[in-house]
Amino acid sequence: MQHIPLNSVLKRLPNHLQPFVIPQPYNTYTAKDQAVWRYVMRKSVAYLGKKAHHSYLDGLKKTGVSSEEIPHMQGMNRILKEIGWAAVSVDGFIPPSAFMEFQAYNVLVIAADIRTAEHIAYTPAPDIIHEAAGHAPIIANPEYAEYLRRFGEIGSKAISSAKDYALYEAIRHLSIIKEDPNTSDKAVADAEYRVAEISKNMGEPSEMAQLRNLHWWTVEYGLIGTLDNPKIYGAGLLSSIGESEWCMSEQVAKLPYTITAAQTAFDITKPQPQLFVTPDFAHLSVILEEFANTMALRKGGLSGLQKAINSQNLSTVVLRTGIQISGLFTNVISHEGLPIYFQTTGPTALAYQNKELIGHGKTYHADGFGSPVGKLKGRNLAIEDMSPKDLETYGLYEGKTTTLEFERGIKVMGEIITGRRNLQGKIILISFKNCTVTYNDDFLFKPEWGVYDMAVGASVTSVYAGVADPESYDLHFDPPSEKTHKISYSTSDINLHKLYQTIRNFRTSSANNFDILEAVFKEINSEYKSEWLLSLELYELLANTQLPLKKRVSEHLELLKVQKPFKKLITEGLAVLS
Repeated sequence: MQHIPLNSVLKRLPNHLQPFVIPQPYNTYTAKDQAVWRYVMRKSVAYLGKKAHHSYLDGLKKTGVSSEEIPHMQGMNRILKEIGWAAVSVDGFIPPSAFMEFQAYNVLVIAADIRTAEHIAYTPAPDIIHEAAGHAPIIANPEYAEYLRRFGEIGSKAISSAKDYALYEAIRHLSIIKEDPNTSDKAVADAEYRVAEISKNMGEPSEMAQLRNLHWWTVEYGLIGTLDNPKIYGAGLLSSIGESEWCMSEQVAKLPYTITAAQTAFDITKPQPQLFVTPDFAHLSVILEEFANTMALRKGGLSGLQKAINSQNLSTVVLRTGIQISGLFTNVISHEGLPIYFQTTGPTALAYQNKELIGHGKTYHADGFGSPVGKLKGRNLAIEDMSPKDLETYGLYEGKTTTLEFERGIKVMGEIITGRRNLQGKIILISFKNCTVTYNDDFLFKPEWGVYDMAVGASVTSVYAGVADPESYDLHFDPPSEKTHKISYSTSDINLHKLYQTIRNFRTSSANNFDILEAVFKEINSEYKSEWLLSLELYELLANTQLPLKKRVSEHLELLKVQKPFKKLITEGLAVLS
């Protein structure tokens, strides 16, 4: 397990999330990386002070995010704990379910890498600018922070489709190679093609896919206020100096934020053609709850079981009594739109109120679990509603050999060994020996298979992704096998980073030996003529002087402006200095 710098929030993180956490590789950030951070932040603060929600500037201070240097995670955590949050470093995109669960624990995941100067205006990969400078400031707003936590809580229960993970891996791969300057154009084109092909063949969007849409159009690319005068609060916009301007143009349609956003897909490789505007942060929670009401988490039933089966992932089914069955659901028998029997395959655990029932963990139920759902035939009362006298009348007591015939054809015949009750005294589990379970002429359980444990519940009230008691189940997430690419720097690159460090040292020291800056500019003219950001940092140090070097650096920047990629970046960088 990686060492995590703890604050009180991080101490609550469950074990299965910790494999995603990595130590922040602060020593690998180069002086050029620091210059990229500084450029983006200074320009963003200057622009977003007028265009972002009023929480943004105040939030930068509250969350310990400075314009001058890439934040240290330990420092952020010392400050974030004051507002009930924490931050951890991760390696690029992590699976949506894990991302959501971190949010549910009030933990902000921050991609450790930082974008290259080539992608300074926008990067398809999550990076520390996006996470720390985009997400962190707005969570200082209590109402928004609660929305984010609640989104994580609901989102971590959303059921994915079997294809969702393939799309996630394809997007992660694309984001990794696009940020690597050594990637060929063909490799990028192939990766983009794969994302497009998977996206076209996803079928009906899963709950997780729809929630990812809602997350994108709010947390990442949300606007707030009126359609005529919206402000920015989405992290993707706050951290992109290109898109934060583009989004305010008339070329981007502004739509009222409604639940229809859940059906609106997005493309991470392109600027967004439309954005959604919420009138206030409270409205975000209204839409979230509206969507949650459509989820298997709240609806349960046959459709919920079918979603769990189709997901091919661990899921939990909750019956009316509150008993929770966690495992890989593979089959359901239904009648007239109602589930009457469900089946898991492989390790399965039973729980109540998210605590595993003693003796009913995944080792005991290693080969799967099956149980009927519904009322007994000819009985008005469900088993869980029967009084002790009713149970005795119907032969439901220890040592009694009985036949339970359910309304829609399931029969359970055997000798009752024992039962489990919930806190309200309702029966939630009955165990049989010498038991046979049938549906018409099909055997669902035979006596030679051992003890039959029957979960009790007249209906399926909830179905959700994951397991009820992750710690007892020993749930384990493996971090993605493909890691973000670590850039291999040439001798020329390393020397360039030293020049950036020289500029950084000059800025932070009280010395005023301008011969040092002359030497840097000589190197630029000799070896790094296209290094616009270093030239801009150099000019900043000369801006308030009358030295001849200032004029020469200014002329050099003007020459660089002729090159299309640099004109806007240099012009806007100079504007921040004025």
